[in-house]
Amino acid sequence: MRKERRKYPRIATDQVISFALLENGHQLAVGKDISVGGIRFHAIGCELEVGDRIRVTFNVGERTLEAIGVVTWATELDAVTLDIGLAFESLDAEAARILEEVADD
Repeated sequence: MRKERRKYPRIATDQVISFALLENGHQLAVGKDISVGGIRFHAIGCELEVGDRIRVTFNVGERTLEAIGVVTWATELDAVTLDIGLAFESLDAEAARILEEVADD
């Protein structure tokens, strides 16, 4: 059996999220999983690189949360789609509490 390497449990999702480089307008993407430590999402028709800092807005239940993070990895899925891993740098305490509660359910 493989040992889990992740620091935080993941919450599976297929919701539409929005993201933006800190100096640009928002774009839409599809969230794949989320945790207190970050989010994985599919970005279509844009260019993101490791090290880019972006703002991401997403829903957990009825709550809309926002975080700032850094792209830690980006994998090309096809000619227009990137699989992005974003590590949160800024997530307020209330948002972290909400994510922990959902992950524990």
